[in-house]
Amino acid sequence: MKLRRVGATALLIECADSERVEAWRAELWSRREAGELRVAEIVPGARTVLLDGIDPAVATRLAEWEPGPGAARAEGDLVEIRTVFDGADLESVAGLWEVTPEEAVRRLVDTPLTVAFCGFAPGFAYLRGLPEAWAVPRLAAPRPRVPAGAVALAGGYAGIYPTASPGGWQLVGHTDQNLFDVRRKQPALLSPGTRVRLVAP
Repeated sequence: MKLRRVGATALLIECADSERVEAWRAELWSRREAGELRVAEIVPGARTVLLDGIDPAVATRLAEWEPGPGAARAEGDLVEIRTVFDGADLESVAGLWEVTPEEAVRRLVDTPLTVAFCGFAPGFAYLRGLPEAWAVPRLAAPRPRVPAGAVALAGGYAGIYPTASPGGWQLVGHTDQNLFDVRRKQPALLSPGTRVRLVAP
């Protein structure tokens, strides 16, 4: 773990991998709930955790904190995403996995996912949990428009497009669930730490 200051009241924790990011996220959220950590925001990334608005007095002790390899994760809520597996790239993904499209779907619905971090667009969650061997490349040429609700894969992540936008992820299906709505108390349906399961109709 590397710790560096990126602003007057902001610190960045640099981690070796996404597992360590999740361990730190859970540790820091737990300490904030217990009143040990005064911070405005905890923002996980692919290999980093940003703490913004951190109390300088606490920041000096942060280097002494280290979640162990078996650190308990704060289990987030489980959100089931009703998914129709009709994506334009489902057969291509199945081919990369050397299985049938039906087996690819079975793998996806049987694999528990967790929101690692959010980015790209409001409400877009990067879902980890797919085995490394299932990583698939982005498209060579991004599509000019991916519809809202598209369920897709890229690298070692799954994701769901909350709104229509350009995108280069491989499309495996779609959902009608609303991933982002500014009228809700919490606009984003999926936030870091949330457990996610894709459910076929």
